[in-house]
Amino acid sequence: MADLVDNLISIFTVDACTSGSAYPCNTTSINVVSLSLICGGLALLMAIGLTKKLQTYERGTDEMNKLCDKIKSGARAFLVTEYKYLSMFVLLVFCVLIIIYTLDPPSNLLSVGDNKDRVDGIRAGGCFIGGAVLSAGAGWAGMAVATDANVRTTQAADKQGLSVALRVAFTGGAVMGFTVVGLGLAGLSFFFWLMTLNRQVGVLGSDETLAARSMIAAVDSLASFGFGASSIALFARVAGGIYTKAADVGADLVGKVEMDIPEDDPRNPAVIADNVGDNVGDVAGMGADLFESFVGSIIAAATLANGNAVKIALPFWIAGAGIVASLFGFFAVSTKDGANQRQLMFALHKGVIASSVLVLAFSAIIVSQFFPGDYAREGWMIFACIAIGLIAGILIGQATEYYTSYSFWPTQSITEAGVTGPATVIIQGLGIGMMSCVAPVLIIVATILGCNALSGDYGVAMAAVGMLSTLGVTLATDAYGPIADNAGGIAEMAELEERVRETTDALDALGNTTAATGKGFAIGSAVLTSLSLLTAFKTNAQVVSADIGDPVVLSGVLFGAMLPFLFAALTMLSVQKAAGAIIIEVRRQFATIEGLREGTAEADSDKCVAISTQSSVEEMILPGVYAVLSPLITGLLIGPKCLTGMLGGAIASGMMLAIMMANAGGAWDNSKKYIEIVSSSKSLLITKMT
Repeated sequence: MADLVDNLISIFTVDACTSGSAYPCNTTSINVVSLSLICGGLALLMAIGLTKKLQTYERGTDEMNKLCDKIKSGARAFLVTEYKYLSMFVLLVFCVLIIIYTLDPPSNLLSVGDNKDRVDGIRAGGCFIGGAVLSAGAGWAGMAVATDANVRTTQAADKQGLSVALRVAFTGGAVMGFTVVGLGLAGLSFFFWLMTLNRQVGVLGSDETLAARSMIAAVDSLASFGFGASSIALFARVAGGIYTKAADVGADLVGKVEMDIPEDDPRNPAVIADNVGDNVGDVAGMGADLFESFVGSIIAAATLANGNAVKIALPFWIAGAGIVASLFGFFAVSTKDGANQRQLMFALHKGVIASSVLVLAFSAIIVSQFFPGDYAREGWMIFACIAIGLIAGILIGQATEYYTSYSFWPTQSITEAGVTGPATVIIQGLGIGMMSCVAPVLIIVATILGCNALSGDYGVAMAAVGMLSTLGVTLATDAYGPIADNAGGIAEMAELEERVRETTDALDALGNTTAATGKGFAIGSAVLTSLSLLTAFKTNAQVVSADIGDPVVLSGVLFGAMLPFLFAALTMLSVQKAAGAIIIEVRRQFATIEGLREGTAEADSDKCVAISTQSSVEEMILPGVYAVLSPLITGLLIGPKCLTGMLGGAIASGMMLAIMMANAGGAWDNSKKYIEIVSSSKSLLITKMT
């Protein structure tokens, strides 16, 4: 076995590294992650600086601060409850990993003779805990800042206008973005270096071979880091999504439809829960989700490097360069007062475009240094994959914007369909959502085929790294949305002037589009990352081929294709159950609290927050556990070939379903905003004419 490993290592390292090679081929593990550690720390310093900058903006009136504090306390209560449940799951998996990896250390395959490294259990468990804690910490930090930025955005919209309000909201979102990439890259880099220490990887072979074995074993341990991040992302996304949609349905159905009161009206008992949901679902949940994709793409690329020091270092350094580029991109975002929807979107695009151009320049410099002389051709092919991934992410964002922004035909067509009733609105929205799958799929397919032709599986993995390299600023544009939404809610509940609500509505409509764009970006990057991880799984599980004509593989594909639909069904049923409980409570309060409908009595919003929290946390268990256990059961009962098919089927159908649902929802939401804003503009024009 040791001879086989040596041969594999020589095959994968000879391309860019040979015996006696100079730096970076003879580098140490700390040099591999040196830049990424520095840039990760820089991102965290940026997040701290932006948080302090945010504190300089005014918070507004006492009533506004009271509402903000209610939203913040509700979000904090939810995350505390959620993390209590998740801590039990994390500790259970931690113990299981220690037992399994201690009894059968994976580094045995890299060792000579009976030289077993029993510390692998501690390494795997430690990486799992690290990934879970950092993912949860990123979500918590983002939530804390977002629930503080909302009231400051409202005050800026009131006193300083649209441009300053956009800056405040975007600053709050940027704290989330830089916290995610900072914790992700610095944490992953630290654990990689830690995993290379005191490795027992054999006593035979050249120094280069032993170093390669050590790095392969270290990257293998990082898979547990990704597993920890994935676990938190899964449950945070499910619980946060159930919370926000249940509260949204409960608040709007009773308040707007039955009681005929405005959205975010303070008389509505569920309005605080609705605003809390924006933070726990679209900030903390999305942050944990993209944290997992970010670190997962780096782990996948490092795994497919097969011990090559250059190719292991490359994804770490590209991610670090992306952070530096995102710092410049943040300062490129600005707009003017009175800007329309396209101008607002362009303001955010400036940050993404500036970051993308800079990261391409930085990547070219890194590649030229890592692949000199005879190896330059291979290096530039990998650079092309990075560029393709980066461009693919931008194109997916543009396609999503087209289908979800009310500035374009798809969303406007849903509004026009409303002339004939609710049924045609639903039909048109579903059709738009399904149609929106075409462009992202073509982009991803072209990316996979192009990168595979240029640099094989490693090229596809580096495309995912390239796509996520500017995550610091990309996530900022996504996390900005819930802040703007909350700002509008606070303006309505605090009964500020109509012009303030018009400003926040413009920012909110932009936020709906950026949220859908962020989801599309997350889906695209997740597909590329999942494909790379699937390739790594096939190699480790020794699945030579997965013929679709093989009944075992085809059975796995069909089963896997069904899983996203079952997962979506379970979460939708959970939303229905939680929303039903809120609807009953809101109706009860309107019926039993005298003066609530007239505005002379105060609603008991804490009750709705408590119902949303408890329901969402309880309902997240079944979908989450089923998603974790499905691959385990398939792999153990049927085998790795069926599991390979199952994973492939789940990736394909999951992508379609996710894009359709995200874009249809964003288009429906913005079609409503389109009616409100257009009607408001017409009323203003009539007033001026008279």
